[in-house]
Amino acid sequence: MTSHAIWPSRSPLSEPAFAHLPACVVGIGVDVVDTARFAAVIGRRPTIIDRLFTPHECVDAHGLRRQPHSLAARFAAKEAVVKVLKDTTGMQWHDCQVLVDANGAPNLRMRGRVAEAAEWLGITAWHVSLTHDGAHAMAFVVAEGVGP
Repeated sequence: MTSHAIWPSRSPLSEPAFAHLPACVVGIGVDVVDTARFAAVIGRRPTIIDRLFTPHECVDAHGLRRQPHSLAARFAAKEAVVKVLKDTTGMQWHDCQVLVDANGAPNLRMRGRVAEAAEWLGITAWHVSLTHDGAHAMAFVVAEGVGP
C-alpha cells in the first residue's frame, strides 16, 4: 500500500475556506512566585511596589491595598507575559497591567513596548489565570492571535 501523505503536512486551517475560524494560540507563559520571599522584598524595599505595579493594580475592587500574596500573583502574570513575548528590550513593568473586570476576573491590559511586541507577534487577545495558596502564587497566560 502506498501512502500519499506529505510530512509535515499543511494545516487545513491555512486554507482560505477556513479563514473565518478563530485565532490560534500564539504563546503560553507560566510563572510561580514564592509569596514569603516576595513579601520580604516588599518589606525591605516598599518602593518596589510602585516600580512594578500601577496604582490600579495595587488596590482591590473595594479600594483596599492588595496583600503581598495577591501582588505576587500579579507579578507572576507579568513574568508569564514576558515568557510569551521572549524579547523584553525596552519594556517597562507598567506596560503590562493585571486588572480585574466587573466580575472580579483578572485580565491583562498592554500598552507601550509590550503592546507593540504583542502586535508584532500577531497577538489579538490575552487570557490569564491567577492563583495563590500557602507559600506560592502562580499565573498562567495564553496569548491568542494570528501569528506574525
